[in-house]
Amino acid sequence: MASLQASFLLFSSSSSSKKTIINASIHVPKLPRLLYSAPKIPTRNLQAVEELILRDVPIEKNTQLYAILEVVADRVDMHTNIGEQRDSWNTLLLSSINMITLAAATMAGVAAIGGVGMPLLALKLSSTLLYSAATAMLLVMNKIQPSQLAEEQRNAGRLFRQLQSQIEAMLALRTTTEEDVKRVMEKLLALDKAYPLPLLGAMLDKFPATFVPAVWWPRKKDKSNDAGKRRDGRKMERNGWSEELEAEMKNIVEIVKRKDIEDYVRLGNLALKINKILAVAGPVLTGIAAVGSAFVGDGSVAAIVAVTAGALASAVTAFEHGGQVGMVFEMYRNCAGFFHLLEESIEGELEEKDLEKRENGELFEMKVALKLGRSLSQLRKLARKSASTHGGGTEADEFASKLF
Repeated sequence: MASLQASFLLFSSSSSSKKTIINASIHVPKLPRLLYSAPKIPTRNLQAVEELILRDVPIEKNTQLYAILEVVADRVDMHTNIGEQRDSWNTLLLSSINMITLAAATMAGVAAIGGVGMPLLALKLSSTLLYSAATAMLLVMNKIQPSQLAEEQRNAGRLFRQLQSQIEAMLALRTTTEEDVKRVMEKLLALDKAYPLPLLGAMLDKFPATFVPAVWWPRKKDKSNDAGKRRDGRKMERNGWSEELEAEMKNIVEIVKRKDIEDYVRLGNLALKINKILAVAGPVLTGIAAVGSAFVGDGSVAAIVAVTAGALASAVTAFEHGGQVGMVFEMYRNCAGFFHLLEESIEGELEEKDLEKRENGELFEMKVALKLGRSLSQLRKLARKSASTHGGGTEADEFASKLF
């Protein structure tokens, strides 16, 4: 029995000692090892960062391009929103003017067949006021040409989106330079000048004396006088360029000048003349109708003038603004500008004497072909046809572009 008690006491003491040790380990923990450490920067990356910090130029230029990119994205939204607004102007003003004109013509007709006295005076006065309001609204609408304004903003939004994509590609693919920033700034300012946002003071002339293609790119300065001379008499085979490719590009430029640009200038002048005639005819007819409605009487000729002029004015307005003649004129102006830009870009590459400073010839040829809606084989075939017609003295009937 004594031995049992002794063993029990020994067990209890050992248990209590173990318990003490466990409690001590819980309440007084040892400091754990540091599990997380700052990642080590590889030596190669560290050297690259040091180079960027020391040079400081690429970081600064990238920052400037990002600032320009933000402005360009804002321009895209502004032109898109304003284009939708001005398209709504065209729809709302057209429907309002036509409703006013037809209501005035109806009142003039009713006044001609209905009695005398106060009812006749009320109809005459109402018809005259409505015709006068229609004349004033037509003068404003024909001056600003809402359909043409909307087309300008659509073109501006598309061109600003192109510039946005170019900047994003530039930032993603290579280190930018001061020349890149300068070139992008020039493109941005040229677009702002070509497609202004405000109406008062900056709106483009909707009725110029002659048709002038749109210009939305910075014009290049003339190269030196010897830019077009042959190089050393050697065959060119550098940077994708060759004498055959140069001849091909020159033939394409000749076709663009002789066919595409000339055709769109002719169509643009035609649309401009039609728009000028319609813009004058509408307010003149509503003005004549307003004067005629003031002299409407029982069976008078003035009633015939008022009703007929009002009906003609409504038809002219519907044709001009419902048919969006101003938008068609702007479309021709933009298309002619596209071909002028293509012409300048090709001539600019050909005038550069240093082949290494040119864009890669094969890539440039592919871009020209795609801009004209052609494959490379079709583009080369067109150039050969142009060269053969020059030699034979006949003119090719085919246009350079298959898109417009």
